[in-house]
Amino acid sequence: MFTSNIGRLRFFFYSLGLFMAEAMAIVLCIAGTIGFAGLINSIPGPSRQGLAGAALVVSLIFVAARGNIAWRRSCDANGARWILWTYIVFCAIYAFLQAGTLLVIDFGNPESVPSGLNLLGLSIFGLWATILCAKPVAGSDINELTSVFDFDGSVPVPTRAHLTATAPAAPRVAAPDPRPAPAPQPFGRPRPAGFGKRGL
Repeated sequence: MFTSNIGRLRFFFYSLGLFMAEAMAIVLCIAGTIGFAGLINSIPGPSRQGLAGAALVVSLIFVAARGNIAWRRSCDANGARWILWTYIVFCAIYAFLQAGTLLVIDFGNPESVPSGLNLLGLSIFGLWATILCAKPVAGSDINELTSVFDFDGSVPVPTRAHLTATAPAAPRVAAPDPRPAPAPQPFGRPRPAGFGKRGL
């Protein structure tokens, strides 16, 4: 179940489901630690350590889940390994930075939100889109591999009847004559007896 290849549509819906599940988990972490009122009214610092720790653990769990579906999608499309590992590493870095911002961000001052985190998020989205849109490489099917060199259209597969009709006919051998061959005749007329002998 967690090792089979997945296509584009399943990868998209799995990623959407993980995003929604992570958002709900972060909300539960906030509600279970200091609450929304305490988060808004709290000052950055040690008072948010429990929230930051819980958010980091939850985020790393979802990073592992995202890495799993990205690996399965990359295997399905035969994608580049460096894109897959860059995506996983960036997701892990984003999880650490997101948990760290909960310790230093001032929700009363929007300017305290770090812009570098947004740039990292855009990079992760670009890598995710690359993994989503990856296409399988030709080579698994011999017809796909040979179609690259096909300039005149596909070559029909010869059938047995076609091979029989186009095969060259074997030369016919004449049957042997059953009659006996005639005896060889001497050259010229036969000479009479004593011809050519000189008398004494």
